[in-house]
Amino acid sequence: MSAGRRVRIGMPRRVFSQVLLMQLAIAAGVTVLATGLFLAPLSAQLDDQAMRRALAIAQTTAAQPQVAADLQESRPTEDGPVQAEAEKIRKATGAEYVVIMDKRGVRWSHATASEIGKVVSTDPSDALAGHEVMEIDNGTLGRSARGKVPLRDTEGDIVGAVSVGIEYDSVRDRLIHAIPGLFAYAGGALAVGALAAYLISRRVQRQTRDLAFSDISALLAEREAMLHGIREGVVALDRGGRIRLLNDEAQRLLTLDPEAIGKTLDVALGPGRTTDVLAGRVTGKDLLTVRGPRVLVANRMPTDDGGAVATLRDRTELEQLGRELDSTRGLIDALRAKDHEHANHLHTLLGLLELEMYDDAVEFVGETVGTHRATAEQVTEKIHDPLLAALLVGKATVAAERGVSLRISDDTLLPDRLIDPQGLVTIAGNLVDNALDAAVGSLHPHVEIALRAEGRAVELQVRDSGIGVPADKRELIFTEGWSTKEPPAHGKRGIGLALVRRLAERQGGRARVADAPDGGAEFTVVLPEALTRPELAATEETR
Repeated sequence: MSAGRRVRIGMPRRVFSQVLLMQLAIAAGVTVLATGLFLAPLSAQLDDQAMRRALAIAQTTAAQPQVAADLQESRPTEDGPVQAEAEKIRKATGAEYVVIMDKRGVRWSHATASEIGKVVSTDPSDALAGHEVMEIDNGTLGRSARGKVPLRDTEGDIVGAVSVGIEYDSVRDRLIHAIPGLFAYAGGALAVGALAAYLISRRVQRQTRDLAFSDISALLAEREAMLHGIREGVVALDRGGRIRLLNDEAQRLLTLDPEAIGKTLDVALGPGRTTDVLAGRVTGKDLLTVRGPRVLVANRMPTDDGGAVATLRDRTELEQLGRELDSTRGLIDALRAKDHEHANHLHTLLGLLELEMYDDAVEFVGETVGTHRATAEQVTEKIHDPLLAALLVGKATVAAERGVSLRISDDTLLPDRLIDPQGLVTIAGNLVDNALDAAVGSLHPHVEIALRAEGRAVELQVRDSGIGVPADKRELIFTEGWSTKEPPAHGKRGIGLALVRRLAERQGGRARVADAPDGGAEFTVVLPEALTRPELAATEETR
């Protein structure tokens, strides 16, 4: 193998592999530790059990009055009654030996008959002093677990002692025989732990998309950089509606601080359309909402965990920069609408001049100029928004050409504080166009427009002298593609009223139709947050 292809051995990069190895290591370590902790006291427990068993046999032997009597009445011989009784007990209990001794420590019984009559190999003084003894010690038969008790006569006087031994090799054998079973249980526990570790690791693998820890760290770093670097506000919500992420732009647009994280939208923002839009109580795309002095466009996308992510764009500067352009376009549209009428007036004036009817020509020009001046002044006095005023001036010209009288109601008054003038122009333009179509051909064709402001709300009413809208069709007319008119050759109908309702609902408002008081239809659109606050408008003017 070349030096350039060195094998590098280390931890795997994938989260799945690392988590699995760590869990297996933990499971193996816990199993080994538990096995060791179990084995450590097991030997001592087996020793204690053996000593207690020897002591119990010794106690039982010493409790027999005949043993003490035979000790006092006989001699220490291989065929004596004490040896016979001791051997009987030894064989019945499985003890290694049962030694009965007198007060001098001389054996009267033993498993090895040649040891009878000899002094015991271990100190019997504690037992002869009246104490019970448990110990592990070495004797003539080797190492054993022992129990020693005093032997008393019927009067209670100590006449000797009983010593019983359990072979220590049997204790060790029990310990050795227990180890395979213990290892089997430990292996089973380790196998279950390994299976659980594998299942958990597989779940982690699915949730982390089988990425490496370094990849996850890089993604988090990139996510933080992206969230705090983009010029769109991002608000992430959990399934309980609590804010769990708020980037820098969202904090600026919503006038919030990082302490809002963890709070619900109702607590952090308070009640209002912005809260309803972000919480999903108002649905749709590119929803307009107002937060303080800012006009925001919001979109909301649910997430797999039951939460949602909302994005916010600032339209305030765009609105301010576009007002002049919108006004200019409105004026151009009005001039285009008047082009045909103006041509007719010029042709009429030319005819009067050619016929040398100079006085009639002067009167005609004065009437024409006066009528247009009165119409424009009437609109601009009541409607202060230049874009909307330009639209209505143009519509008045179109209405006059079609033989319809377009009037502005006496109670109309709209300040120049519209947040979305283009939206209201679209709504008013569609409603006026439909009203003109409906009024043409009626007995006294006319269209009346009313615009009223109350606080931040704007109410627009458009009445016509047409045949009206049947009660069972008043919802259908707002459906896209539905119309009672024949579609033109260049396009389709049934879009205008659907757009009116969509624009109204996008701004939190509503659109409806009813019968006009003097016949015909009356369309009403209410926009609850169409105007900026007066104090904010005054601030903008002072700038």
